[in-house]
Amino acid sequence: MKRLLIFLPFLFCNLSSCQIPEKNPKQKAVINAEPIELPIENGIARAYFASGCFWCVEAIYESVAGVQETISGYAGGHTKNPTYELSNTGRSGHAEAVEVYYDPELVSFSTLVDVYFGSQNVSQVNGQGPDRGSQYRSIIFFQNEIQKAIILQKIAEIEKTQNIKVASEVYPFQKFWKAENYHQDYERLHPNNSYVRNVSIPRLKRFKAKFPQLLKSNH
Repeated sequence: MKRLLIFLPFLFCNLSSCQIPEKNPKQKAVINAEPIELPIENGIARAYFASGCFWCVEAIYESVAGVQETISGYAGGHTKNPTYELSNTGRSGHAEAVEVYYDPELVSFSTLVDVYFGSQNVSQVNGQGPDRGSQYRSIIFFQNEIQKAIILQKIAEIEKTQNIKVASEVYPFQKFWKAENYHQDYERLHPNNSYVRNVSIPRLKRFKAKFPQLLKSNH
């Protein structure tokens, strides 16, 4: 849907992108790999989330107190140097993801996971809202066993209390590839874009209404 609304000729939904990708040997290797833990630098940690269109997710996390910056990109795949066009084919294994720079003294990884699950349709498989396809599937990445335990506990709680199946995949973090420059801060820079008006901004507003206590003062 995002691809259609912005009317770029190369943005199309080919049939393979609207299917769950086969877990080929390369993709299985990604899923079963040992997680890579990134060091905290100058008091700032990094976390990685995929939850549909990265324009939407970037704006949501940037509204959270303790988050310094977010970057749109690609993660969870088995190819190097993915591009927007390649990820849209579904053959690279990547999903649109965001890199979240945050101060763990101000906001915990556990809270960022609450933001993740609280700002999406947790039961939607292979997409979010109108965006459908493997490149829009939900993946939450862990860098160590503590983070993995937090994620799995929250999934179990959601499934028990809401009586639904959480669709998010849980992957060990391996590599994040920054997206093309025109994707960065897209919602903020293009408020009149039809997709942003009809999908991104309403999603952000729903999150803000649900978690007012987590917002930065300027939000």
